[in-house]
Amino acid sequence: MAAPLLHSSKPLSNTWLNRIFILIFAGAVSIHLLRRCRNLIYSPTPISTALFVADFVLAFMWLTCQSFHWKPIRRRVFPENLQQVVAEREYPALDVFICTADPKKEPPIGVVNTVMSVLAFEYPPEKMSVYISDDGGSEVALYAFMEGAGFAKQWIPYCKKHKIVDRSPEVYFGSDPAWFPDTDEIKAMYESMKSRVERVVQNGCIHMESEFREAFRKWTPDFTSRNHPTVIQILLDNNVDKDSAGGAMPNLIYLSRQKSNNKPHNFKAGALNVLLRVSGVMTNSPIVLLLDCDMYSNDPQTPLRALCYFMDPNADPKLGFVQFPQRFDGINKNDIYASEFKHETQILSLGMDGLRGAPFMGTGGFFKRHVISMRIDSKPVKISEDVLAAAYQVASSNYEDNTKWGSKIGFRYGTVTEDTYTSFRLHCEGWKSILCNPKRAAFLGGSPSSLNDNLTQMKRWYMGFLDIFFNKYCPITYGIRSMNPLQALCYTHYSLRSLWSIPIIIYAFLPQLSLINSFAIFPKVSEGGFFLYAFLFLGAYGKDFLDFVVFAGGTMQRWWSYQRMWLIWGLSSCPFALLEWSLKSVGISTIGFNVTCKMIDEEQNSRYEQGLFEFGVESVLFFLISVASLTNLLSLVKGVTEVFMNGRLEELFVQILICGFGVVNSWPIYEGMFLRRDGGRMPLKITLASMATAMVICLVSPLVF
Repeated sequence: MAAPLLHSSKPLSNTWLNRIFILIFAGAVSIHLLRRCRNLIYSPTPISTALFVADFVLAFMWLTCQSFHWKPIRRRVFPENLQQVVAEREYPALDVFICTADPKKEPPIGVVNTVMSVLAFEYPPEKMSVYISDDGGSEVALYAFMEGAGFAKQWIPYCKKHKIVDRSPEVYFGSDPAWFPDTDEIKAMYESMKSRVERVVQNGCIHMESEFREAFRKWTPDFTSRNHPTVIQILLDNNVDKDSAGGAMPNLIYLSRQKSNNKPHNFKAGALNVLLRVSGVMTNSPIVLLLDCDMYSNDPQTPLRALCYFMDPNADPKLGFVQFPQRFDGINKNDIYASEFKHETQILSLGMDGLRGAPFMGTGGFFKRHVISMRIDSKPVKISEDVLAAAYQVASSNYEDNTKWGSKIGFRYGTVTEDTYTSFRLHCEGWKSILCNPKRAAFLGGSPSSLNDNLTQMKRWYMGFLDIFFNKYCPITYGIRSMNPLQALCYTHYSLRSLWSIPIIIYAFLPQLSLINSFAIFPKVSEGGFFLYAFLFLGAYGKDFLDFVVFAGGTMQRWWSYQRMWLIWGLSSCPFALLEWSLKSVGISTIGFNVTCKMIDEEQNSRYEQGLFEFGVESVLFFLISVASLTNLLSLVKGVTEVFMNGRLEELFVQILICGFGVVNSWPIYEGMFLRRDGGRMPLKITLASMATAMVICLVSPLVF
């Protein structure tokens, strides 16, 4: 009898359209660069040099991006057929890692909700263990998880009895749930638990009953978030604990690894490697799932979908991990900060899936343990005192000394984007991955609701990407030798994204300042070069529009938000990432790992829901954006005046069009600087400094032109 179909894949319908467009557009780009080279050779000026550099970088980034579009595929899974396979082989054990680091920025009750949603997976509870890594070592967080463990004994039977799909309590009770006879009772239990946790978080201290007191003895006056001993606490033991219906409970284990002021912490990658070792000693499941603390389960059947690939009798033996794309809730209607990351999670990742596989996205990845970590034992183990002692040993801050952890084993160190770097190294070693993108999101998480948080997060990622490119495992050299060259170009594109700042800054200022000085730098409308410019501009934006709206199901407003944020990142996150990475490279430390704030400010959230940009803080990341916006506005006024007075529209049309494009994209900036009076407006100091700088640039520009 034929094996049941567990999954299928097929090329995207637009694959040939992509390839034809790539060939045609590449020809146009080549002609344009040849014209630039000729101008640079026969008329070498600072302006021609700057335009050549800008267009060369644009061409390089476009070329690397096309590797994503050469062979995109879409997959489907059939978990309803999985039972036939499981009946013969049984479910593999599953370890789930949930990472949190700072209770002030990552509310413990939110992490508890993530834990609840995972504990309630449609998966045999005796086969599942959930590990919570608290990298900040917070006793408040441990208390919250203790409370959550108690509530889970009521929550899991309730979800399974009534076939609840939304298994995060906060999401379920906040979505007008269906009423059952025991709904009011379970809701009251949740609200009581939540209020106790939030009261402890607000007070910052724990008045513990005697039954819990022993667990907190390690929190001495010398205990700090960066210097403390290992803490391991078994919150639920599936050999002992039962739920309210008498069923088995998954293991739930709290871990805070040992930290020492004189040892590198390696931030998230270090925490994940400790989780790998501790779980290897304690439960040793062959499959591990990695989740961020705010990415709650949105589909209780997600593990079964992953097993459709792992348990396929014909599965590729080099399959290393299955990645579920990051999806987000709470994003406003038009996604003003492009927080959906649709390009990365639902367009570009499909292209990598058609090569050697999508990258690990930091969360939502199911890994085979032996791919990233040596198996300590081939058999599951039972938690005991000896096992706990071994777990404490492997969580020691000295354990990795003179080992290959972080370089050859586990998650790789050397960058804050350890997720992308680790998957790159795994792909170089011959492992493959699969993107599983079901219609209903597997996991949902939060996203920044302030512009500064968004820009800071992007800057951190871009710095991490630069670390990936500038090391001995460079994607464009080592990668091309070790994997599919197109896959290596995909990683090259990611790792050099901060280079977008070069053409964006040049085109944000050079045409504008030329226009202020009535100096034409582009072909006239009647000249052939104009039509080449028009084709390149409309072709690039038109193709991106089709990918985003037509093929990926986005909206026109969200596509426009992404285009605007691409320009904003190029004037803020990208150049500051380049600057800070350069300073770090010469030994000047400028940044550490910063956790994105997930606390909710009601006024800020209200403005976000209205589609208003949140400035509010005096961030240096706003400065260049504001200067460019004002420069575009001044140059547009000057250009329109020049046309009305001297009739030079044909000669200056391209520059006026670029300035107008900049002004339209800058409307939220003008609004924040001049029209708003709420707490999210642009700080006055930034506004005045930007105005003064823009005026000075415009006044001194005649010295150049």
